Amino acid sequence: MTTTADIIARCRALYEDLNFTHAREWKAAAPGRIVVGFMPFYVPRELIHAAGGLPLGVLGGGDQLEVIQGDAYYQSYICRIPRSTIELGVTNRLDFVEAMLFPSICDVIRNLSGMWKILFPNVRSRYFDVPQNFSDGVGGEFYVNELGELRAMLAELAGRPVTDDQIRYSIALYNENRRLVREVYAFRAREPWKAPATEVYLLMRAGMVLPVEDHTRMLAAYLDAAAEEERPRRDNARVVLTGVFCEQPPLGLIRSIELAGCYIVDDDFMLVNRWELSDIDLGGDPLAGMARAYLHNSSSTSAKYQPDPAQKGLYLVEAVKRSGAEGVIFASPSFCDPALLERPMLQRVLAEHDIPCIAFKYAENSGQMQPIREQAGTFADSIKLWSVA
Repeated sequence: MTTTADIIARCRALYEDLNFTHAREWKAAAPGRIVVGFMPFYVPRELIHAAGGLPLGVLGGGDQLEVIQGDAYYQSYICRIPRSTIELGVTNRLDFVEAMLFPSICDVIRNLSGMWKILFPNVRSRYFDVPQNFSDGVGGEFYVNELGELRAMLAELAGRPVTDDQIRYSIALYNENRRLVREVYAFRAREPWKAPATEVYLLMRAGMVLPVEDHTRMLAAYLDAAAEEERPRRDNARVVLTGVFCEQPPLGLIRSIELAGCYIVDDDFMLVNRWELSDIDLGGDPLAGMARAYLHNSSSTSAKYQPDPAQKGLYLVEAVKRSGAEGVIFASPSFCDPALLERPMLQRVLAEHDIPCIAFKYAENSGQMQPIREQAGTFADSIKLWSVA
């Protein structure tokens, strides 16, 4: 793969494959391999890799999957991602997965872990909790214990111990992957016309189904290819897209925002590959190093507790400054409690810093994009016409 078109074509094929063919082939290629599915927004993928497993992002069915059986399990006022995830399970698209992790993001996903145990008793299901107290002696100790329990479960699935050295090796691989992810985002912020949001999104989605080694090579190849290619530069408004950390928007929604005259220069898609903001320390107890990184140097999001009220929402202001954005688009899934409950507070913080914003809701199977395109286009025009800058 030598051009961005080649790379993104492969990413798109992975994105559209709801049978997870590549992950199935990876598992079948060698005896003893395991696949552990996870839902957004964060799980410690390093531990899965150290156990000889493939962390598999299960991010719903998008707009390609007709949800029939999944609707029978949830009320009408629940977001769509658990419905389509159930649909993936009951239609045997995930029948090769040994375990599923359900991260601490909301009540719906937490309860889905219990439903998975009932529906698929042969699959290990775990609600993966994270600390809400950010003291090393309290939240740190809790999280080390949580990581230790996950490590034991993975060792049981793999049929062998998961050693500290294996965990350190995996951490080093993911440190390198996250470094390149940060480079891709920095490159897009500098030259967004060379790295369209649709391409960056597909590139990051590929990392949810590929082994980390393969994805790291893909990131490096994309950076090299994108830097060399000449693309037209437009006078678009630079925006941060936020609220999309769990149920993922359809690709058409991202493209519609771009066509409306916006360069998306930062976002919170799939925070799992951007969670640690710098390298995890490889010295000492690797689980303690992972816990310290979570407590003291990890991404902020509406699904993560902020213990200091004075700091609430400032991460979004910092994202605007860091990326050189001119405004913020809140794009939240319908019925997403973390995103929608937090949004008024975040909008107030943006107003205090004179940062313009708009908001709309979507579902992963949204089909009508014209209203979103018109709203984003009007927002882009207003920034260009009335911005003080």
